[in-house]
Amino acid sequence: MILDYIKSVFTIKDLRQKIIATLLLILVYKFLSVIPIPGVNTDGLAAIIEGQKGLAFFSALLGGGLENFSIILMGLAPYINAVIIIQLLGVIVPKIGDMQKEGEQWQKKITKITRWLTLPLAFVQSYGMIILLNSLAGGSIVDVTDTQTVLMAMLIATAGTMFLMWLGEVMTEYGISNGISIIIMAGVLAATPGVILGYISAAQYPLFAGLLLATLAIIYIIIKFTEGHRRIPIIYSRTGREEKSYFPIKVNQAGMIPIIFSVSIVTFPAILGQILSNSTGATASKVGQTLLTYFSIDNPSWVFIIVYFLLVLGFAFFYVSITFNTEQVAENIQKRGGYIPGIRPGTDTAEYLQRVSNHLNLFGGSFLALIAVLPYILGKILGQSVDFIITGAGLIIIVSVILDILRKVDSEMKMFDYSKYK
Repeated sequence: MILDYIKSVFTIKDLRQKIIATLLLILVYKFLSVIPIPGVNTDGLAAIIEGQKGLAFFSALLGGGLENFSIILMGLAPYINAVIIIQLLGVIVPKIGDMQKEGEQWQKKITKITRWLTLPLAFVQSYGMIILLNSLAGGSIVDVTDTQTVLMAMLIATAGTMFLMWLGEVMTEYGISNGISIIIMAGVLAATPGVILGYISAAQYPLFAGLLLATLAIIYIIIKFTEGHRRIPIIYSRTGREEKSYFPIKVNQAGMIPIIFSVSIVTFPAILGQILSNSTGATASKVGQTLLTYFSIDNPSWVFIIVYFLLVLGFAFFYVSITFNTEQVAENIQKRGGYIPGIRPGTDTAEYLQRVSNHLNLFGGSFLALIAVLPYILGKILGQSVDFIITGAGLIIIVSVILDILRKVDSEMKMFDYSKYK
């Protein structure tokens, strides 16, 4: 059945070309992730990153190449931060908020602003990342007293982020799905073979089997929850007769976006704490140790778990409030002569849709947050580090991206079948 489906997919020329283009661009991304920045010493860096789960977690989810000090050192982190800033400005600045709610032309302007904002953010963040990695390696990577060397590394890392952002956009245009999402998914999956080989080489077969089953069970739950939706009945009055239809509202309306946003924020205190803890100043060192105590991913505290949970939940509500315009939906339903039984058209319909959306988002956002923090909660309860084969956050990202790819493939196949009868 699966083989027949794959065969039918590759029989469609346009779809086959898009899949091949996507795979080739992923190879380009992985090739970039192993090219180190010139003039740096990366000996032993991979082992250091492996021991710092927080940095490894951050790098994997945002598509970076920390372990090789690669030219895409920061991955898409500056771009994600730029998106967050623009989204927040949309709430604070009415003009930007109006632009976010307008049509495709205004969305292109928002995208352009986000690109330009990514540039200075990447340049500033590159300095912090270089200093952090250099301090973790005992100052053996880069001579931070050499301004020219540091500046060159910053420029290359910044260029790498901008190129990776462009690569994602090219993948979106010529590939099968959203390129940025696919790059992030590829970064998450890249660490999976190493995790599996680690359990096998240590002969931890029962533990590996248990974690594999738990991972598959979580994937199944995520799929069912992600695909779940509530159907709002709508009646359309046309040519003297009534037609019944449904308006679906997904339980998980925000998808993987809250996870990505939250990761970029919740890992920052630990990164900042690592930098400050190595400072010669007593106050800075004390602040750094405090941040590491409460926000370390290697040994997460309940503060970290609660903050992470609330960030995911908060971003879920925030993102849906921007992307799901209930007033516009209510207006479109009314223009088509439709109404929700028992609800007056117009403002009452918009308010009803908003209430339903908030209720579903409470469940959906809480589910996302629970999956993200579940390994840390289990670790606290059992007194030892526990994780699935892929992290909870990583599983949500992978499932969301793959489901989106499958929807795009099905859409392309339906268009191909339709074109045969034209």
